Amino acid sequence: MKSEPDHSWRFFSAGGFDQVKLESAADLRRLAALDQKLWVALACPTSGLEIDPRTLALIDTDKDGRVRAAELIAAVSFACANLKDPDGLLEAEAELPLTAINDATPEGKTLLSAAKQILANIGKPEARTLAVEDLADPVKIFAGSAFNGDGVITELSADDDKTRADIQAVVTCVGGVPDRSGALGVDQEKLDAFFAEAQAFADWHAKAAGNAAVVLPLGLEGTLAAFAAVSAVRHKVDDYFTRCRLAAFDPRAGEVLNRREEVYLDLAARDLSETSEEVARFPLALVAAERPLPLAGPVNPAHATALAALRDAAVSPILGARAQLTEVDWKAVLAKLGPHADWMTSKVGALVEPLGEARVRDLLASGTRDRLHLLIEKDRALEAEAASLENIERLVRYNRDLALLCTNFVNFKDFYDGGEPSVFQNGTLYLDQRACRLCLRVEDAGKHAAMAGLAGVYLAYLDCVRKGSNEKMIIVAAFTAGDSDNLMVGRNGVFYDRKGQDWDATITKIVDNPISIRQAFWSPYKKLARMLEEQVAKRAATEDKQSDALLLGAATTAAHADKTKPPEPKKIDVGTVAALGVAVGAIGTFFTALVGYATGIFQLGPLAVLGAIVGVMALISLPSVILAFLKLRKRNLGPILDANGWAVNAKAKVNIPFGATLTSVAKLPPGSKRDRHDPYAERGLPWKRVLLALVILYAGYTWYRGTLDRFLPARARAGAVLGRATPVPAPQ
Repeated sequence: MKSEPDHSWRFFSAGGFDQVKLESAADLRRLAALDQKLWVALACPTSGLEIDPRTLALIDTDKDGRVRAAELIAAVSFACANLKDPDGLLEAEAELPLTAINDATPEGKTLLSAAKQILANIGKPEARTLAVEDLADPVKIFAGSAFNGDGVITELSADDDKTRADIQAVVTCVGGVPDRSGALGVDQEKLDAFFAEAQAFADWHAKAAGNAAVVLPLGLEGTLAAFAAVSAVRHKVDDYFTRCRLAAFDPRAGEVLNRREEVYLDLAARDLSETSEEVARFPLALVAAERPLPLAGPVNPAHATALAALRDAAVSPILGARAQLTEVDWKAVLAKLGPHADWMTSKVGALVEPLGEARVRDLLASGTRDRLHLLIEKDRALEAEAASLENIERLVRYNRDLALLCTNFVNFKDFYDGGEPSVFQNGTLYLDQRACRLCLRVEDAGKHAAMAGLAGVYLAYLDCVRKGSNEKMIIVAAFTAGDSDNLMVGRNGVFYDRKGQDWDATITKIVDNPISIRQAFWSPYKKLARMLEEQVAKRAATEDKQSDALLLGAATTAAHADKTKPPEPKKIDVGTVAALGVAVGAIGTFFTALVGYATGIFQLGPLAVLGAIVGVMALISLPSVILAFLKLRKRNLGPILDANGWAVNAKAKVNIPFGATLTSVAKLPPGSKRDRHDPYAERGLPWKRVLLALVILYAGYTWYRGTLDRFLPARARAGAVLGRATPVPAPQ
């Protein structure tokens, strides 16, 4: 897509590439015409950024969790079309004056009306501006609204007590749906579910009414009571008669079936009640062959009440009054209630059962469903008006946040201009006398590092915890200045988020890359020092083991001195002697050559000596410096952001000068005074004395060579003092 010929874009260079300037409403209006190859980013996540997530959610129209270029263009077009002066977007004001809304269009008129309605709903009918804070609580905006366009009706939607009671009945039985005001109400789905349950419940009752003599032999209430009484003790009654049959089968089983005496002795030592579980597990009564079940008197006290209910609600109405129940009688009761049990098993519509059959039939017969449906349709008719309330929220938030998003999406002005941090910078990490400003929140350190490692930046992943609230998060911090000598997993620092809250931060993972040229220059020497330390430590450990072995051998020899044979005299190995001679000769040759080179350099003067030292250091450090320089020049922000869900469209470089601004190293404030005396400093080499000795040796060597003769009186010259011993002819 090419830009319109009547608009001249302006660009600035930062991060190694050209970025478009967004300086006016004309720039914003023509974003759709700007070639997207010139955009810095084409997508960003809706979470983890320092921008109101509600604003990002409104821009994210497809609700996929990412803001894309097309969605940002649509948001800019919406804002520009509905503001009289779109240049106000660049001011990023939190309050939108009602006079700024473009009421010259039908959409603008609707938005202005919606703004006034919101101000009236929140108790500010005289206000002339609408702020983001006024829209923060949707419940408050829609509070007291009978209809708000969401397709949910509440008790406020009803004009009479019966309709209100019917709405409440639906909510009670099948649950409610919160409307825009937060009140529970009924939508079409809940209404359909309720009346499906009600119809099923009514049909189930109709099935019983059509065969009442069989299904309801004691009438509805009597049969329900009898069935409940039988169901409460059925398994215990069956258990009792089964035990009686076992006792008839084998009289020896009687004592066991009635529980042994030892069980009662164990129970006697406890505090018991009629409802104790141990008592409830006993049989209903004493078991004996062909013995009827007493319905009162000597029965298990844990079930006495249930047996009395069985007698009064089921046995007496079906069989007549009696004090005990035979197994034949019990089967007759079950047979009488069998059809009712089958009917109960087929029960449907249980959700509306608490209302009772009469109430359910009244709801079905009185046209309640149609009346509630009409109310839902009436609410839905206001959907467009309610949508305008969301659109005015959209306009107010865009007025505040849209320019901020554009300068962190279309370009990365905020990131590169050194002013306010960008929306993806979540705070500052203080660790190892450094402040790291490029810190991002991440969800999974391992997954993020797999992509972010391609950025060529030294990255540290840290677990952050707030002690007061136990909040936790993971961040990644870029170290772009200093060195990595004291950075390691487990080190602790403090992270300050953009709200100023402090978090305890601990390094858990490191992606190692060069940090600075200075670190690269000294790296070979530090490696050499580490190698020497490791070798010295290994040698010391070896010597310590050998010393321990010698001591152990000496102690063993002393303990067995009378049994040990004297050692045989060692033979001289001629080959070993020859090898030692060759080695000594080689070492001597090396040092002779070294002294010769040093002598030659010293003969050239102090500058040559200094140049030789610098040359050797450059020879050692140059490869490391060049490699680090090449890597530092290629550091790229893109992979770090891409790993967080961005789609960065440019090589956003973090070169050496810019990297130094992202991580600041500790420095003393201007005007500070330093007391360099440290009473606990370790004693080092006496460098001043060593330097003085070297100067004296060098001066003596140059005098010996006769180099200083032309500056000395005749008696002090090397040729006069040494005579023929001088290595060069004395000057004439």
